[in-house]
Amino acid sequence: MSSLNNNLKTLEEDLVAEPIRISAYHDLPFVIFRYDPQEEFELRKRLRLLAFGLEQNHGKQVHFVSLAELVWKVIADEQGLGYLVKVEKTRGFKAGQDHVNSLLSSPHFRPIADEVLKCFDGLDPGKDLVFLVRAGGFAPGIYRPSVLLDELHQRTMVPVVFFYPGGAKGSTELCFYNLPGTGGAGAYNYRV
Repeated sequence: MSSLNNNLKTLEEDLVAEPIRISAYHDLPFVIFRYDPQEEFELRKRLRLLAFGLEQNHGKQVHFVSLAELVWKVIADEQGLGYLVKVEKTRGFKAGQDHVNSLLSSPHFRPIADEVLKCFDGLDPGKDLVFLVRAGGFAPGIYRPSVLLDELHQRTMVPVVFFYPGGAKGSTELCFYNLPGTGGAGAYNYRV
């Protein structure tokens, strides 16, 4: 059995345990599921099967929240793709990334944590689970995943699994998409 399969099996066991075994802290119902970025499409297939099994066999409702879709929605709703293209053409790629970061982090626009939390409206922490997927919307340096989890802390009790594409260095340092310079980009105080 592949490590992806083994890790998904362990995740399933943790999600159906009573009480749920994803965090050592009661006010931090998050876990990071790290996987190799090359396994993205295989993971997507397996997550649908995992969600189906959790729903059919354990009465858990799984809600997928695509971070990439939320990023593009914020861009479209705020100033539009045309404006982003103009920024990148006139000021360069980094300026374009910084612009999107501002849209996702500034209270004057649409903070991504608020957008994610809107997806949690009406969810019951006792039976609902959220799978945060497609974190590639934050790559290469648009938004740090650790910041999102920190901003969700104490704002929800719904169990969240953040599917993180990248490598690990030690027990708490992650490297987003295995890109150079993305290691040490945040303190992950969550189970990985």
